[in-house]
Amino acid sequence: MSLKMAHRAGAIEPFHVMRILAQARELEAQGRSIIHMEIGEPDFPSPDPVIEAGKQALDDKLTHYTAANGLPELRQAIADQYHLRKPLAADRIVVTPGSSGALQLVMAMLLNNGDGIMLADPGYPCNRHIARLFNAEVQLVAVDESTDYQLTVELVEKHWQKNTKVVLIASPSNPTGTLISNEQLSAIYDLLEEKGGALVVDEIYHGLVYDETPDSALNAGDQVFVINSFSKYYGMTGWRVGWLVVPDDFIEVANRLAQNMFLAAPTISQYAAIAALGQEAEVELSRRREVFHERRDVLLPLIEAAGFKVRTKPAGAFYIYADCSEFSNDSMGLCDALLHQAGVAVTPGADFGSYKSNIHVRFSYANTIENLQEGMRRIQKWISNNQ
Repeated sequence: MSLKMAHRAGAIEPFHVMRILAQARELEAQGRSIIHMEIGEPDFPSPDPVIEAGKQALDDKLTHYTAANGLPELRQAIADQYHLRKPLAADRIVVTPGSSGALQLVMAMLLNNGDGIMLADPGYPCNRHIARLFNAEVQLVAVDESTDYQLTVELVEKHWQKNTKVVLIASPSNPTGTLISNEQLSAIYDLLEEKGGALVVDEIYHGLVYDETPDSALNAGDQVFVINSFSKYYGMTGWRVGWLVVPDDFIEVANRLAQNMFLAAPTISQYAAIAALGQEAEVELSRRREVFHERRDVLLPLIEAAGFKVRTKPAGAFYIYADCSEFSNDSMGLCDALLHQAGVAVTPGADFGSYKSNIHVRFSYANTIENLQEGMRRIQKWISNNQ
């Protein structure tokens, strides 16, 4: 008999951006010049204080497990950086192996077999993929520019089903970079309290917001779950450290599940993360945020000038989600053509859901302004030669 994989494994869709990245690397190895506008991570290295703290942890031989919920000093430092209407207790924080670890932990706590989790479409693919690993029913809700690509209390109420247990919101979102308003977040929280559902909010791009300073969802109420990470704003993707904020009633179960699911986040990374929250690192991180802000303001008009339609100006993260229907109704094919013929890597909408995904692509501006300008020059030339 041949071995058979579990049904849950077969149900997970591929992450198309990783295929495109791998192909881009192969072309580069062959000597091709490729402009990367597909990658979802900062192009900056980790700040120097973070690297030095990691080195110091190694020198001090701090290589054993920490408590499952993380170093107490790191959890306190995380709690202290929230500016809420009332202080956040460090006990409510669980340090995790990246935000992916936090996402798995919160779903393990909240979702039973067949429970529904409501998500915006388009949205970050791993949210729905991990939910399916827990045998949950993924309930995608199509969103567009009329709601800034975010769920609203009206949409949640309209699409609520008998088995819906969780609503997950990302703000700023990937791939659109849009924010949910404080008013909508509070209204959704109140609705879920009435229905007995849980609100989970992904805030991993909160540090990368350019035109306003959003409130944390923790201000909406004591029963919200918040996911965050040191990967994006803090530039620590490879360190694999994030965190989850849970309500008081979930502190014990979060710790118990963390002990069993991953024991603890990487120890060296936790010491480095403490430095990421320090003032020296903050000066550099604030500077980098302004660089991303400038890149957005340079790239957005170039994308529009090329003929793509950007329905909503992104407020945060480092992505622009664009309608490519002027050139193609097959965004996957378009991305392949741009990579192999123009030497520019961008991400097809298929990674982010099914709603109009065939006519959308995502541009990442985690690259230098010079490279972004060159990338758009190549795309414009390709369009001129192929239309």
